[in-house]
Amino acid sequence: MLRILKRIYHSGLLTENEPDYLQDPEVQALGSELKTVVDAHFNGSLAIRAVDAGSCNACELEIHAINGPHYDIERFGVHFVASPRHADVLLVTGPVSRHMETAVRRTWRAMAAPRFVIACGDCACNGGEFGSSYASCGAVENVIPVDLQIAGCPPSPVQLMRGILALMQKAKKI
Repeated sequence: MLRILKRIYHSGLLTENEPDYLQDPEVQALGSELKTVVDAHFNGSLAIRAVDAGSCNACELEIHAINGPHYDIERFGVHFVASPRHADVLLVTGPVSRHMETAVRRTWRAMAAPRFVIACGDCACNGGEFGSSYASCGAVENVIPVDLQIAGCPPSPVQLMRGILALMQKAKKI
């Protein structure tokens, strides 16, 4: 054991340089603006609850990407939570299927006021190719009030950041 500790002590700290992708100027600019708004109007922390209401999971992949090391939205004060009771924003993806209609409404009602809703992706904005049918309610706004729609199939992480920033700027005017 002593031999291992001695070897660690003599080798010193070995790390790699910061990756280049962390220097993406567009992400840094959006992130710093987002951080400023979140710090000023949400005490430095914005909690988002994501709900998949029947999507193909393409939007969820982009949401996971925004949480990953490349975009790392958490460094800007935005984080995703598991409980709607802790959330400020409800992010809904996909057309609302009939079996998820009640769950989306209950999640929205469980959130404390003021609460904001983002419809993420074309399916959540207008029902997509599924529309309204016996199995689908269509757009999220057919079930609960929507504050912001982020179009795209799927929207990129940068579009998601722009959308969250637009919602926060809209919210500070209220």
